[in-house]
Amino acid sequence: MDHDSTAPVTGTYPDEPRLALLTATEARETIEHLQLLERLDPGGHGRAAGQLAADLARRLPAW
Repeated sequence: MDHDSTAPVTGTYPDEPRLALLTATEARETIEHLQLLERLDPGGHGRAAGQLAADLARRLPAW
């Protein structure tokens, strides 16, 4: 299948404003839950949840 990379992208988009994937409050609650998951796993598998929490926290504005 050939694609013309110089052709403009066309389409219709809704006029309604788009909502964020997560609100800041929802993101902070998610971070708290991920940190809890990290603490509840004594076998060490919770580190991934802790890393995800840290990554998400770095993307939020400081209050």
